[in-house]
Amino acid sequence: MFQFNPVGLLALLAFAMCVSLAVVLFRVGIPGSTARRLSLLLAIEGVTLFSTGYIDLFFGPEIRSLQHYSAWVRFEGIVHTMGDCAMLALYPPFLAAALPTPLTRPFLGKRVRITLMISASVLLLAVFMTPLEVGATTLYVLLVTLFCYALLASAHAWHVSDGAARSRARAFTMAFGFRDICWGFAYGSAIWMIFSQSYAVVDTDASGLPYVVYALGTLVAVPLITYGILRTQLFDIDLRIRWTIKQSTLAAAIVAVIFVLTEAADRFLSAELGSFAGLLAAAIVVFFLVPLQRFAERVAAVAMPNTKNTPEYVAFRKMQVYEAAVMEARLEEGISQKERALLARLRDSLGISEEDAFAIERDLGTVPGDVP
Repeated sequence: MFQFNPVGLLALLAFAMCVSLAVVLFRVGIPGSTARRLSLLLAIEGVTLFSTGYIDLFFGPEIRSLQHYSAWVRFEGIVHTMGDCAMLALYPPFLAAALPTPLTRPFLGKRVRITLMISASVLLLAVFMTPLEVGATTLYVLLVTLFCYALLASAHAWHVSDGAARSRARAFTMAFGFRDICWGFAYGSAIWMIFSQSYAVVDTDASGLPYVVYALGTLVAVPLITYGILRTQLFDIDLRIRWTIKQSTLAAAIVAVIFVLTEAADRFLSAELGSFAGLLAAAIVVFFLVPLQRFAERVAAVAMPNTKNTPEYVAFRKMQVYEAAVMEARLEEGISQKERALLARLRDSLGISEEDAFAIERDLGTVPGDVP
């Protein structure tokens, strides 16, 4: 009744990553923050991705032959199209909040956001009420355009920003660059299928190359985007990543040494001597443990440069997190009473003094206590 499919597994991993990271971002983000906006987008993206037809790859012929299976396929199509339209409405405002530059700032306005939502709703109706060559093609072209715009906006923000904003824009540029290639290929292939009259046939089998590329784009891009956001929410995320890289490298080196020694003993030594291979490997690992630790530390340093677990670095990162929060709070109409209270709570949790907080806001052109 059910069957294993590697493409379906790839999509399932991407879906699980979207949902899990959405939960993490929702928990660490304050109400109205960029993290909360991305949390909503990731949840929508995960549902949109998995409703493409990947789950059907796990169904055997018995399920596909059921009477109501066609209704299930239509339901998947409705959910997927709603997700695509939702992303058209939500991504530009998210980019404006995450990458505040002149290129994205027009999407911060409330009227623009309402216009996007209305336009997405109209487009959703058009997809179901017009031929594929009209509604669906328009949707896919707009999505490809949106992803190209996201790449351009992140590259521009990377060029004009500095500090934490520059690091976030760099992560976004890498993510949107990979996604632009993968999703552009997937949606471009869908347009080609529509006009070649093969969309209805291919759309029932999500195991083709466009679907593999589509899932892979999400699997790679989402962690990069999430890292870009979390870097301004968690002051020690780089330290955590560096520690993980170091420990993983050390574990991999130890496993490699033990494997090589035991395999060599089994191949070239007698059965009696081979029985001591495990003990010999363990002794060698203990003897070379310090050099292996140094090697792992060098690998972590190359992967995460300028990241050191020192009081100075931790204090610097805390100041960056508070600075990013102030910049985000004043994006639209200045800092409100509610946002001022959230900033005060964040300042206390980070252990930043009122003098340092005042200096940060003064440098950003925000006067603490001025509430619109």
